Amino acid sequence: MAFAWRAMDAFCEEDERIVGHAADSHHRIDIRRTSRHLVVRGGDGIIADTTRPLVLYESGFAPRSYVPRADVDESALTAAEGQTFCPYKGLASYYDIAGARRAAWSYEDAWTEVRRISGLVSFEPDKAEVQLDGTRLRLEPGQGVVPHGVDRDLTLDEAFPGPHS
Repeated sequence: MAFAWRAMDAFCEEDERIVGHAADSHHRIDIRRTSRHLVVRGGDGIIADTTRPLVLYESGFAPRSYVPRADVDESALTAAEGQTFCPYKGLASYYDIAGARRAAWSYEDAWTEVRRISGLVSFEPDKAEVQLDGTRLRLEPGQGVVPHGVDRDLTLDEAFPGPHS
């Protein structure tokens, strides 16, 4: 089944508007606190160093660590142009690090179900050096986010009506 998103005024489940694409009832997200040591390096310096990341486990994807901003050298992050939308987490803003485009991201106002990651920063291990307990993380084949389906070609305004910048 496919939805012709541009042909519809809205898609709702009960009284809530669904944006981006219809939810998968088998898709799961769990967030866990950990005391493991996470270090992120980029360019010549340390971008993040924490023993209190949150780990987000999402069906079909590699676990992602989210770092409190107090543990991030924000001067090393350069806001990148554009945002993307995840129907499970919300609107993501991106950051470049030492020439690596979109090497980090944050959901500044994540959906209620995943509110714990709001404002925290996550790092792409194939664009920045991310170490967990001294072991460098690398994405395995198939663990990256790959847009697919006709509904993924929506513009930000089509997927997420309302103010965003």
